[in-house]
Amino acid sequence: MKNSDMKEKMADFLLANANPSIRYRVKTEVLHEELSTEEKDRLQAEILEEPIIQSIIACQKENGWLGNGFHGPNKNAGPFENQEVGTKYLGEKLVYKDTPVLKRAMEAFVTTELTDLCYRTKGKYFDEFRYAANGQNVIRCACIARAGYDDVIDIKPQIQLALDSFRRVLEVDSALDITRVRKSGGKEKRVFNDYEKWPCYYHFDILAHTNSWKTEENIKMLAESFKKLMRTDRPEKQVGGDSWVGYVLGTIGCLKEGYQLGYEENGVHYTYFDRVEWLCRCGLFPYLEKLQKEVELLLSFVNDEGICKAPIAENQLKGFSTYGGQQLEVDWKTETRKFCDITFRALLIMHYSTVY
Repeated sequence: MKNSDMKEKMADFLLANANPSIRYRVKTEVLHEELSTEEKDRLQAEILEEPIIQSIIACQKENGWLGNGFHGPNKNAGPFENQEVGTKYLGEKLVYKDTPVLKRAMEAFVTTELTDLCYRTKGKYFDEFRYAANGQNVIRCACIARAGYDDVIDIKPQIQLALDSFRRVLEVDSALDITRVRKSGGKEKRVFNDYEKWPCYYHFDILAHTNSWKTEENIKMLAESFKKLMRTDRPEKQVGGDSWVGYVLGTIGCLKEGYQLGYEENGVHYTYFDRVEWLCRCGLFPYLEKLQKEVELLLSFVNDEGICKAPIAENQLKGFSTYGGQQLEVDWKTETRKFCDITFRALLIMHYSTVY
């Protein structure tokens, strides 16, 4: 099947069967259709009535903050009733930017000091420019990017920090060169030197969901950085680091050499959908052979009806959380809903592999 035919069949399947969020994104993000005000309002109304969205609206505080958590759930904050997951989910569901629940949550990011207790860092500010691959402000800026608010709230310094962090991978031989060993709890831990830079999950998230940084030079640099991170011939260099803030503090998803786009288990290949989608969103498809092969393999699972039946690791795609989950269907009680989420992500990957 030709790629154009495959893309059309995948879109047709989703438009006939998927959740209103997916249908809206297929029409606007993939097919670039201009929707009438009536259709947009109808789809938005359907989305806002979903139980998860209603729970997010219900947990919003007077200042706009969502729930009683920041970086994911805790004993007082459910899986969606916290500021990070809540705002990212609203952004992925394409709740409009001027919808009160999202607008007020974004305003809370502007008006709330980074030392506020709602960030759950006991009033401490972990400076993202001092501590490599760390800091609550990097998480905050990733939420702003995912919600499409980077044109409203200034996150340019953190976009530049993300670029500089990936560039640092090319400036040193490995993370071993910019980390040191500290003893913690009777164990030796490798921690980054102060004011060093190194990429993390959230730097990647920021770049994948913004466009202002995209120049040919930056895209090629990022591709070279990932090419090095994907090396598997130096197992001794597959190390990252933690942060030393007077004690060892874990990073926010520090990237390491040996970075993979999929994995084998019991003879079955599973694709990391989020990694592949984000790399394609960054415009790296033309420059990374491993990415090209992973996309080709993923699309080989699309059948004649346009349904992607690729094997998935449910803990990686199902649900929605800080470091995983991309589910937009309300549940997976039917195979059709599950295949809608899988097919939608595969369609986005196909779309962004060629759009830049």
